[in-house]
Amino acid sequence: MSAKNKPNELYLVRVYDAPVEAVWDAWTDPEQVAQWWGPRGFSLTTHSKDLRVGGHWAYTMHGPDGVDYPNKTIYLEVDEHKRLVYDHGGNDDRPPMFRVTVLFKAVGKKTQMEMTMAFVSPEAAAEAKKFIKSAGGHSTWDRLAEYLEAESSQNEVFVINRSFEAPIETLFEMWTNPEHFSRWLGPDDSEMEYIKADIAEGKSTFYKMSYGSSGVVMYGQMNYRRIERPNYLEYTQIFCDEKGNLSKHPNVPVWPDTMLTKVVFTKEGEDQTRVMVTWQPLGQVPLEELKAFVEMKAGMTQGWTQSFDKLEGYLTRG
Repeated sequence: MSAKNKPNELYLVRVYDAPVEAVWDAWTDPEQVAQWWGPRGFSLTTHSKDLRVGGHWAYTMHGPDGVDYPNKTIYLEVDEHKRLVYDHGGNDDRPPMFRVTVLFKAVGKKTQMEMTMAFVSPEAAAEAKKFIKSAGGHSTWDRLAEYLEAESSQNEVFVINRSFEAPIETLFEMWTNPEHFSRWLGPDDSEMEYIKADIAEGKSTFYKMSYGSSGVVMYGQMNYRRIERPNYLEYTQIFCDEKGNLSKHPNVPVWPDTMLTKVVFTKEGEDQTRVMVTWQPLGQVPLEELKAFVEMKAGMTQGWTQSFDKLEGYLTRG
């Protein structure tokens, strides 16, 4: 999230592949919101909800560590399918932390969600920005994308976003130039080495990924399906042996054979770009492999987050 216009505000925009009515319902129906609200790994219990001006939503977020976070949202504006304004982060024994304005706008068959969080001071906004990042709060909006996709297509996907302080052309280059891509892709203790690097539509790469702490070595292949500079990148990915033959993940033998990766680059300012990665199994997938994919979303979040942290550092050094 980044400040827009006012230094005491945090601002974000997301575009969801679902109609406004579906996105609104996902926000306002207690049964639906329980499927995605909160950082990855959290769950939600709604105690009461009265969606009207002056109404409230009382709920408890349950952290993966067993800690509960009671909340009471107070609604100030409710304009169906268009606008929500509410005070957030308070409870009966504490005042709200900030005011949220959410705008819902149809963009063709998709929905643009524009959110502004207003704090009492720029310092409070800066502290909240740090906390949201450290707590994985950004994944809330990724979980919403995953939920909407599952509802509309019955497909399980993994979504993760990150905004970078760099122009869109630079970010696109980080993904399509092998020299750059190999410097940051992979978790903290991993190192990527290209054996064959041909990033172009209809072409493929063959790489080796080494993990220092465990000594695990994996080989993989990426096959590029669509490259639309500087906004879109699509490729499939498989695990291989050292000769390039299809093989299974060495640590997860029930992992899907072929993964589809879609990367969308969105300009958020002259020198800021948001990257959205969507990852999903491709083709007919056995139930045990699909289950493994779903159960490992927290691990995927950790791996991609570490990769993105490395990319941020690489951009800064560059």
